[in-house]
Amino acid sequence: MASILVVDDEMGIRELLNEILTDEGHTVYSAESAIQARTVREQMRPDLVLLDIWMPDTDGITLLKEWSNTGQLTMPVVMMSGHATIDTAVEATRIGALNFLEKPIALQKLLKTVNKALESAPKQTQIEESAVILPSSKPAAELKQVATSAPPQGEYISGIAKMYFDLPLREARDLFEKAYFEHQMQIMGGSMTRISEYTGLERTHLYRKLKALGVDATKSKGEAVPESPLVKQ
Repeated sequence: MASILVVDDEMGIRELLNEILTDEGHTVYSAESAIQARTVREQMRPDLVLLDIWMPDTDGITLLKEWSNTGQLTMPVVMMSGHATIDTAVEATRIGALNFLEKPIALQKLLKTVNKALESAPKQTQIEESAVILPSSKPAAELKQVATSAPPQGEYISGIAKMYFDLPLREARDLFEKAYFEHQMQIMGGSMTRISEYTGLERTHLYRKLKALGVDATKSKGEAVPESPLVKQ
């Protein structure tokens, strides 16, 4: 399954796409602005980005161009809009967008486009420094050294890493995510607001994910747990 970044300033769209793609087994990260999208991209390389064209601060075309110019457009990007012109779609494709989804987005069209985009995604042949997010308290410099100097086989595939590799994908991913979020809660003092901003996850989705992973979110600085909104499909 894939990690998918959804960038859209409309909460309803983010929640709907998150619901659908999560049900398909994907891990979904949400961003309501170009600023949040940049933060997520600096931390990792998602397997796919669904990027809205019209956003209040920086529009999707500008962000796409920025990623292209800085060498960060290393993943397929599908643009989304309900008001885009043919010229806009052509420009996005010229810059590097793989496809275009028109809102309102039909379920089958979404799934078909996502699957096609993931199939066309280039295989990652090396570890990106920005993609190294480990459940560890080691300094960033030490993590960077591990990422750039550790061999791909042999001793590197041992200990915790080997424990993950010997498990089925879904089980290994759940264990890793649990360790990751427990680590984030520890270093951020249990602040759901800071964790939400850092990971790019909506607070409601964050609480839902923590509950599913068995992570105790009640230790968070007394912040109230929001009720889950009804998402109409």
